[in-house]
Order: sequence, then C-alpha cells, then structure tokens
Amino acid sequence: MQATDLDLLIEVARGSGEIARSYFQDDPQIWDKGGGAGPVTEADLAVNEHMALHLGRARPDYGWLSEETEDGTSRLRTKRQFVVDPIDGTRAFIEGSRNWAHALAVVEEGRPVAAVVYLPVRDLLFAATEGLGATLNGATISVTDTADLFGATVLSNKASFSDDRWEAGEPPKGLTRHFRSSLAYRLCLVAQGRFDAMMTLRPSWEWDIAAGALIVAEAGGVVTDQDGVDLQFNNAHPQVNGVIAGAPVVQKIRAALSRKAS
Repeated sequence: MQATDLDLLIEVARGSGEIARSYFQDDPQIWDKGGGAGPVTEADLAVNEHMALHLGRARPDYGWLSEETEDGTSRLRTKRQFVVDPIDGTRAFIEGSRNWAHALAVVEEGRPVAAVVYLPVRDLLFAATEGLGATLNGATISVTDTADLFGATVLSNKASFSDDRWEAGEPPKGLTRHFRSSLAYRLCLVAQGRFDAMMTLRPSWEWDIAAGALIVAEAGGVVTDQDGVDLQFNNAHPQVNGVIAGAPVVQKIRAALSRKAS
C-alpha cells in the first residue's frame, strides 16, 4: 500500500535530520549565495539532494520547489507540488544553535495539504494534514485563545517591530517581541501555543512558510499575508506578501499596523 503524503514527508524529514546532524557543529563548508540571499552550507545541499531523490522517486508526477534548487516553470503545470526548505535557519545551523529545521509541504491548488517541520537536534516533529489537525511528536497541538494586544507575545524580527511599522508610531503597549531564526519554527511555536502570534512584513519565500502555515491553520490559527489575504502557494514568483499568523489577536495586530507597511 502506498504511503500517504504525510507519511512520506515524515520519513524523508527524519532521513534529512540524520544527514544534517552529521555536518552540525563539524565545520561544514559554507558559501555565500550572493545577491543578499545569505549563506548555504554543504549540509543544505546534501539534504536537498536527499529530499529531491526520495520525494521525486515516490511521487514523480509532483512538481518541485526548493530553496536550494534552481526554479523553473514545470511545477506550474502539475496538480501537486513539493515545497521544501532543506534547512530553514541556515545561519542558526552555522552558529551551532539548535533552532533550525527541515520544512516540507505538499501543495495542491495553491494551498498546503500535508506538512512537516522537523528540528532534528531538538527531536521535535510538527505535522499536519488538511482537515485532520496538527501534532507535535504525535500529540495534538493548538494555538492560544489570546485576543487582546496587552500581554500578547509575538515572534518577529526587529524590523517588523520598528516604530514606523505601526499606525500609532510605536508598537502597542504590552505587546512583546521574541525571535527565532527559522520562520518555519516560529510558525510551529505559535501552533504549539507557546507564543500567540508570528509576524514578518517582508516578502516571504514559499519554502520558508508553506509547511508551517498549514500546521498553524490545522492548530486552529489564523494565517494570512500582512494585508489579511489568504496565502496562495505555487506562484510563478514563489513569494507571498509577508505573513501574520496565530491566535485571534492577529486581527488586532494587523489593524494596528501602519497602512504604509503594506
């Protein structure tokens, strides 16, 4: 019997973790991609090769979008696509932090339908299938029910919290910012209920957020771009207009943002 898409993603994520751990804190070779795209390591490339081989062999009719593979147009003609980030949080990986992840999703008609985010050093495996809820290491998870700005916790970079991003000229009182390098992990921490929301106002690559977006949604959260529009994936240019995701408080966060931020 053929494995489900989620079973396949889990298997490949765990195999990717074994590969990445073999390079972790072992002085991997590093290159700068140039053009502000940041660093890439030999671990990223080895994991990408593993993912492409095993996912492609299992589902040869699926399209392919990865941070570490040159993009083309063939995926636009497929019914389903793999959208993956071999290592989300490469800088954290290089620095020896444990907060990097493998992010894998299957997208159909513009929406994620199966997703895994795996942090191999922490042995945290977040997973979701459309309509079936979200889990962490097999246990059901859910977002918080926080609806008030005061006391809410948000995972975000510093730029998104700068004063000019807010209508009032400063972030709302009582709203506190936290940070993790991996966007996929930020989304999953919100899905787990450890933080109330996550936000990035930069154009966001699909491979960073497709898996985590489904996990938040299946954990009962709200997931949109910075203007409140539902996210669509497998775009010709694979970026979306930022991400705001999490508990009901995200609606108030979005309303408090400066209209010039969009």
